[in-house]
Amino acid sequence: MTKMKRYKVGIDLGTSNTVLAYAEAGNASEPIRVFEIEQLVSPGEVAARPLLPSVRYHVAAGELDAGDLQLPWTATATATATATAERAASGGHGGDGKAAQSPVVIGRLARTLGGQVPGRLVASAKSWLSHASVDRVAPILPWGAADDVLKVSPVEASASYLAHVRAAWNQRFAQAPLEHQDVVLTVPASFDEGARALTVEAARMAGLPGLRLLEEPQAAFYDWLFHHRERLAAELADTRLVLICDVGGGTTDLTLIEVNLPENAEPELTRIGVGNHLMLGGDNMDLALAHRVEMRLSGVDGGSRGDGDGGNRGNAGDRSGDGVNRGNAGGSGGSNAIESSRSSASANNERKRLSAASLSQLVERCRAAKEQLLGPQAPDSASITLLGAGSKLIGGARTAQLTRDEVEQIIVDGFFPAVASSERPGRPRGAIVEFGLPYATDAAVTRHIAAFLSRFAAQSRKALGRAASTDSDASLPVPDTLLLNGGVFRAEALTRRLADTLGAWRGEPLNVLHNDNPDVAVARGAVAYALARAGGAPKIGGGSPRSYFLVLDETGDGKRGADATPRGICLLPRGTEEGHEILIEQRTFALRLGHPVRFHLVSSSADTVYQAGQLIDLADGDFIRLPPIAKIVQPRDQARDSTSTSTGTRTARETAVRIATSLTEVGTLEVHCIELDHPAQRWLLEFQLRREDAQVNLAGEASEARHPALDEAIDHIDRSFGSRSQNVGPKEIKRLRAQLEQLLGPRESWNSALLRELFGALWERARRRRRSADHERLWLNLAGYCVRPGFGYPLDAWRVEQLWSLFDDGIQYVNESQVWSEWWTLWRRAAGGLDESAQLRVLDAMAYLQTAAQSRHKLPFDVSRTGFPDMLRLSASLERIPVERKIELGESVLTRLKKPAENHQGWWAVGRIGARRPFYGSAHGVVPPEVAGRWLDAILVLDWKKVDPAAFAAVQIARMTGDRSRDLPGAARDAVVRRLEAANAPRAWITMVSETVELDNADEGRVFGESPPAGLKLIAG
Repeated sequence: MTKMKRYKVGIDLGTSNTVLAYAEAGNASEPIRVFEIEQLVSPGEVAARPLLPSVRYHVAAGELDAGDLQLPWTATATATATATAERAASGGHGGDGKAAQSPVVIGRLARTLGGQVPGRLVASAKSWLSHASVDRVAPILPWGAADDVLKVSPVEASASYLAHVRAAWNQRFAQAPLEHQDVVLTVPASFDEGARALTVEAARMAGLPGLRLLEEPQAAFYDWLFHHRERLAAELADTRLVLICDVGGGTTDLTLIEVNLPENAEPELTRIGVGNHLMLGGDNMDLALAHRVEMRLSGVDGGSRGDGDGGNRGNAGDRSGDGVNRGNAGGSGGSNAIESSRSSASANNERKRLSAASLSQLVERCRAAKEQLLGPQAPDSASITLLGAGSKLIGGARTAQLTRDEVEQIIVDGFFPAVASSERPGRPRGAIVEFGLPYATDAAVTRHIAAFLSRFAAQSRKALGRAASTDSDASLPVPDTLLLNGGVFRAEALTRRLADTLGAWRGEPLNVLHNDNPDVAVARGAVAYALARAGGAPKIGGGSPRSYFLVLDETGDGKRGADATPRGICLLPRGTEEGHEILIEQRTFALRLGHPVRFHLVSSSADTVYQAGQLIDLADGDFIRLPPIAKIVQPRDQARDSTSTSTGTRTARETAVRIATSLTEVGTLEVHCIELDHPAQRWLLEFQLRREDAQVNLAGEASEARHPALDEAIDHIDRSFGSRSQNVGPKEIKRLRAQLEQLLGPRESWNSALLRELFGALWERARRRRRSADHERLWLNLAGYCVRPGFGYPLDAWRVEQLWSLFDDGIQYVNESQVWSEWWTLWRRAAGGLDESAQLRVLDAMAYLQTAAQSRHKLPFDVSRTGFPDMLRLSASLERIPVERKIELGESVLTRLKKPAENHQGWWAVGRIGARRPFYGSAHGVVPPEVAGRWLDAILVLDWKKVDPAAFAAVQIARMTGDRSRDLPGAARDAVVRRLEAANAPRAWITMVSETVELDNADEGRVFGESPPAGLKLIAG
């Protein structure tokens, strides 16, 4: 094994570029080299380059010859290197086997082709890995691409870049395969556990299962330390605190390193602060330039003014310009243009906006222009040419100019404004979304740095030797040393602006550490880290950058009041070193075996000192919710883990456990449950990473006390549905709901915890729901109400899975229209918990009944009683069905609405099916804007005073998301705004069409069809 691990290898899997560096193991004098990665640079031409652009281009049929795509490694090796990603893509959304017939280009040629042909380039996959509001393992990229384009998941895209690097390395070092070397892969320090786990999964898919993770800012510092290792004490003699500012393609990453200089010893380096995730980087800058050029191509010249169509007015509340991001102090004219979709002053320009695919092409062109105009010996201007599509590829080309002064104004003043140290990032009403990604709402990196330094003020003062009692404590403690990393800092103007701003805050210049090559420093630093682990270089201490807490589910303790704040137990304090396991010995937990269990965790990077096992309130403080940990924990003997009850159902057995956590060598959190009576029995718990696991915010909900009348309410349920035969007449059955409300309060006030307790009582008695038509109707009504919306509360997936087992049974009283109505309503309420296959079965069952009614098929019951209006509402609530079925469904509803006697509620269904923001489904599954636009035209011709649902249906279809692949054209949204104003519609509805804002509680109810449970708030969509 020692012979096999010949090299220390560092891989920087960047948003913009992937870089590999290496050094020979065991040779301290061996320099760190950057590996030249062979890649296609033009059709048929292969060359080795230090940077592999982290992009992939999905070639159209007949676009390039097979010979133009050959790489040095054989076709078999190429296929092997990327087989996992392509095979997975072929079966996903937009795939349909296209992987086999759609060649993929990775690297420099892919970037070139992406700048020429719109809609086929996968870019910023790394940003998508950290975006929890979509399914990160679903094939969704290229975002907004046409249906005939192959799509892959962010994980698969990342895996393909690593696979390419592995194939290139193995071609050159056949005797030392990359998978057998000591590999360190870098990630942003701000990546949460979910994003880190997905990165590890991408590496595994690429054939690199054994590696370590290292945070990128630390890697950049390791690179500097390695280059100055011979005289490190002298170089750091005047340094006590280093700020590492790493502005990459997708994120801004901030880290603080304390430097301690013991006498006659090597410097002691300790990381004391890590910034939260900030999706702000070179991609945003490229997008800002693209928005400026887009206006110019459309004939609306934003120019370079600081206070008009193209500039940034610098007012945190200003939305009247071309939509550029707010908050540039003093209105200096800087613009990041992220918010161009919000513009209300330039409706004409809005109508001429590019498609998402064309904007992606333009962004690539602007990226190249930015690098040229901010580089050394930059020209005065650069031409940006946007090619046409199809037969208009050349004839449809349009060209605009960007000047060097203009780029400096937009990038330097817009993203690095010279602000005061007291300024903080703005808090706009809605998130910024472009290409489906929620970029930072304030683009000023300097304001984010001020906020970061403020959070770690106490630690910084201590590191700088500033006593807590001095008068200067009120001022922001600014580090004395600065290390900049990221390709953007190749531009001297940006380096100078940031250093000058921090120097002004500090009152004297900072020591700026020289970074000779920001593009490759992280990869080289990863190698230096590997050497440091082997004792060949200084090592940075500090351990875990975050503290981790288990959120307590205290719904049943009966001691805490309904207004009590949520609490958590510290599982792993900040600073815990890698590989050191923390056992929470003083606390015992009950673990359910044989049934799904879910654990909610939060993290904090604050400098508060926590102790393992410490109980804290979570209401106040900078806590970030992580993806839940979910698992079906099997007992030791793997036997059926349940016991019979008097009702004939089964309940899970519980066992007492303690929890142990550790920070693994790959930098991820590992959580084990250890059985109290048998400590050798350990269960590893794993994070859930799909989008639906992070849908709702139940803050405060988990801490509410058990309702004091719950037991009495369950007794009433048992009287009607229990195992004993009781003399319960029809009147008492009909009164059960009223009795429950008398005990528990109006059912609109029942929170999720109470609802799920009631559902459990109903489910245990499900076998007796068919005693009479009234029993069946009432059970369906209550069970559906108590499980709505089918997701968002611990174990909801398990509840809906059990409920789904009843679907094939159907109903007993098939000639009772009220029973049919409650049957369909049950599935509408639980729809959010059904997967795509289950939703399609529901849709097909309803389609069969409607076809039977229209063709007068003989059925053993009266089809006219099956409740078509309720079926319609259910159909519209099935957000996980394929887009084609949604279109088919919407067109069918519109056809029915042409009949004079049709119920106006059908328009609610049209609005729900064509909505721009799903209630629970993934954003990539919405109906295309051109289809939704046709449906909107049908709504606009209605008399909204006579058709009550029409106005809100129009709002749903025209709603602003900020993602131009989903948004309707500006002219359509303007028409809806005018109609809403004429109808005196609520101001919130008008705002939803013109800005990216969240729904209020009332409008969530309109979308869902009834009010969601009390305390449940949608946070993704």
